[in-house]
Amino acid sequence: MDMILVLTIFIVVFALAFDFINGFHDTANAIATSVSTRALTPRQAIILAATMNFIGALTFTGVAKTITKDIVDPFTLENGSLVILAALVAAIAWNLITWYYGIPSSSSHALIGSVAGAAISAAGWDVIHYQGFLKILESLIISPFLAMGVGFVIMSLFRFLFKDANLTRTTKGFRLFQVVTAALQAYTHGTNDAQKTMGIITMALIAAEMHHSDVVPEWVRISAALAMGLGTAVGGWKIIKTVGGKIMKIRPVNGAAADLSSALVIFSATLLHLPVSTTHVISSAIMGVGAAQRVKGVKWGVARRIVLTWIITLPVSALIAGFVYQVLRLFF
Repeated sequence: MDMILVLTIFIVVFALAFDFINGFHDTANAIATSVSTRALTPRQAIILAATMNFIGALTFTGVAKTITKDIVDPFTLENGSLVILAALVAAIAWNLITWYYGIPSSSSHALIGSVAGAAISAAGWDVIHYQGFLKILESLIISPFLAMGVGFVIMSLFRFLFKDANLTRTTKGFRLFQVVTAALQAYTHGTNDAQKTMGIITMALIAAEMHHSDVVPEWVRISAALAMGLGTAVGGWKIIKTVGGKIMKIRPVNGAAADLSSALVIFSATLLHLPVSTTHVISSAIMGVGAAQRVKGVKWGVARRIVLTWIITLPVSALIAGFVYQVLRLFF
């Protein structure tokens, strides 16, 4: 069998594995707040999140095209198939390490950092499309701060609108509203995160000369959506515990505000064809919501640990990918 074909098959398998792991690694983004406030049982939340993730993944392709062509040029990338395989191995490894320790790191940072690191290892610094890469970095950096600001504003608005409302009735109402916001959050997660895998597979097909445009093939869209949905169904309980309770004590009104804030930010990025870290966005939205009520109510020690992981994920995953590429070259 042709070596390029073998590498492409490996890439598709690893890409779908990454998508599956992304699903259970990032399940917390969509359901942590609704589970922690008991708006939904864990089983209900996971079924809802898996379904809405699948639907969201099939809806858009703009982010996939950005991943395909804005980091490196797949049409001219030296040893493109090997570069992409190394990137996937590195991203999966980092995702599993952070999942094991219950750290809500970013699958997006891991994947983008890994692609850049493997490509640089293969062809030097000039291989990076710096304009497109910096645009992606800007969206990854700005989106958490934007989510924090939106969370602060929405929570402040809720506090103003419901300041004289009956507490018991308001809590019950927001618990029901959380079902809607959790579904919306899961849907937007699918519209952004699953597309990254679609973009990687499309990039691999182009590098192997099996595809000749940045249009995502239909079978790639369906398989990535399925992998994301199945991964979500498995769930990531360690991360749910961190996002859903360790950042701050969450009540239904907090959870609804955080879900709504993060969904707005993620969906806006999807419409602009920009990849964002859903993990970072939801964590930041929770911090913003907490700060709107009481700054001291946010457990900033946990927040600092999460931020540190945000900072180190991209360079560490790039280094891992560069090393993996050099190892793979010994065998292929």
